[in-house]
Amino acid sequence: MKKRYEDLETDDGTVVRYRRHDNGGGLVAQTASVDPTAFVAETAWVDPGAQVGGGARVGAHVWLEPGAVVGPHAQLGTHVHVGRGAVVGAAARLGTRVSVGSGARLAAGVAVSADETIPDHALVTRPDGDPHSLAA
Repeated sequence: MKKRYEDLETDDGTVVRYRRHDNGGGLVAQTASVDPTAFVAETAWVDPGAQVGGGARVGAHVWLEPGAVVGPHAQLGTHVHVGRGAVVGAAARLGTRVSVGSGARLAAGVAVSADETIPDHALVTRPDGDPHSLAA
């Protein structure tokens, strides 16, 4: 049986407590907000202040940094990194090994292919006929 809680000491000596999410077993900081209907894979980490909406799926080895927001029904593949304060819109789909920079904004319904990197503070929209586009 796995431990229900994990404590992690940050670089500045602060201890952050993570609890296992009931749906998937991923580690969620006590000050993060994850909807009970969201799935957080066992090896995923959700840092303090991050938010995950209802019906979202957070894959294995995903890291959501402090203040990151994942909208309802968004799907994050394995090994995804969402930077500090970044927003992944509702029903967005991120492929394996996608990296979303700090402060970036991904619109609802955007699909990002595997191995893509979204720069810090980028805006990703979905214009008519284009699966996704980047605008810095």
